[in-house]
Amino acid sequence: MEGLNHLGTALLGLLGPWQIAYALGATLAGIVIGLLPGLSATLGVALFTTLTVKMAPTDAILVLVCVYVGAIYGGSRTAILLNIPGTAANAAACLDGNALARQGLAGRAMGIATTGSVAGSLFGVVCLAMFTPLLAETALKFGAFEFFWLGMVGVMMSGTLTGANPVKGWLMGLLGIFTATIGLDPIHAHARFTFGENALTGGIGLIPALVGAFGFAEILTVMGQPRLRAVVSTVGSVLPKIADLVRYWRTILRSGLIGVSIGVLPGVGEDMAAWSSYAAAKRASREKEKFGKGSVDGLIAAETGDNAAIPGALIPALALGIPGSAPAAVLMAAMIIHGAQPGPMLMVNSPQYVYDIVGITFFATLAILLFGLVLVRPILWVLRVPREVIMPIVFVLCVLGAYSITQRLFDVWVMLGVGVLCFLLRRQGFPVAPFVLGLVLGDIIDKSLRRGLVLSDGSLAPFFTRPISAVLAALVAVMLLAQLPAVRRWWARHGGTGPTPAITK
Repeated sequence: MEGLNHLGTALLGLLGPWQIAYALGATLAGIVIGLLPGLSATLGVALFTTLTVKMAPTDAILVLVCVYVGAIYGGSRTAILLNIPGTAANAAACLDGNALARQGLAGRAMGIATTGSVAGSLFGVVCLAMFTPLLAETALKFGAFEFFWLGMVGVMMSGTLTGANPVKGWLMGLLGIFTATIGLDPIHAHARFTFGENALTGGIGLIPALVGAFGFAEILTVMGQPRLRAVVSTVGSVLPKIADLVRYWRTILRSGLIGVSIGVLPGVGEDMAAWSSYAAAKRASREKEKFGKGSVDGLIAAETGDNAAIPGALIPALALGIPGSAPAAVLMAAMIIHGAQPGPMLMVNSPQYVYDIVGITFFATLAILLFGLVLVRPILWVLRVPREVIMPIVFVLCVLGAYSITQRLFDVWVMLGVGVLCFLLRRQGFPVAPFVLGLVLGDIIDKSLRRGLVLSDGSLAPFFTRPISAVLAALVAVMLLAQLPAVRRWWARHGGTGPTPAITK
């Protein structure tokens, strides 16, 4: 009953004219960002974080969540019309969405994508409201020892699942953790890895680094790719059919469960949720031959899964302080900038805040439904803007965003340096998501390790002997051992198929 009261308060607080305007405007901006290939949801949230620093905390988070939801939804438009996913999360939608468009059913395909997106997001909102308080209550039993291993599990899992080579993913995660330790240490305030440079004593700013990793690096990547083909000019009716919703309700429910479950996994993201939902729908379908050739079942599964992962990624971010995806990591950083402290104590100190996020995500879902039905053709005109116009604008926003947080020119150089580094590493097959998660979790891992050693008088034993710590440490060990060639050969000889292939971002 108390939860319902908090949720009612959150929804009433979002009914003001300015809040409705923020929600609609931010969702539309998110859709445009998702619509343009090369601009990711993470970039959108990072840029808008810099633009909302002076706003009221609740209004700022409202804008950021709406941009997040809108960007993941908007990417399905280019997936359907151009066979090029607007964001990585929409790659699975290309398979059947574009096939339907080539059959003259582009309008129906976008209606199906809207149906799946809204259904998945609503399912995730329910799970966000139900499971965040429960997970936070469990996490109250965690101490410094457990939080150290929890952070390490997040980085290791992200490295394992977000790249073709887990070792490269782990190295990127460790690079992120190392970057987070630059500056004054959290206990004795000794300068670390500053090399005598005063500007580094304050550490590497999270937002400038994220803008560089997902903004400037994306600009360099997109400008090196060939031009896009012309967009399909005739889309037909985009009104979703009730028959599709009724016929594929099992697919929607299954994909919602998969999306939320994968969204909870640290650093994995919406793209893997979409592919996993698509694969599960294909296995369960009686019309497997249609998949990849215009299957409604496949398209609705992919779009339900990736949108359900958004609230799923917010569950561990709010309850544990461990984000479930790269955009959620940026959003969590924005929450900290605006005075919130995600983690187990959030439900104790500010239970209303969690339900505010639930209400905001619900409003964002209604906004994508509105724009998905009303503004299809006007939004598609954005695709006609040449990238030579779009990318300089994005670069200017990246520079302004990096500078606006602390008004230091040094942060602009950080943005540029991280952007070039991530661009070069991506070209060599190193995924960026583990680096971002390591950067976000590095502070938690560092502080937890130091505090644990202080509490145990320098002994490492409690990190391995406390029950929860032992389980998490064993999980890290299993992920490491599973990649050893000898273990993989043994697994193959004894009837296994080896570790599940990773989804390349």
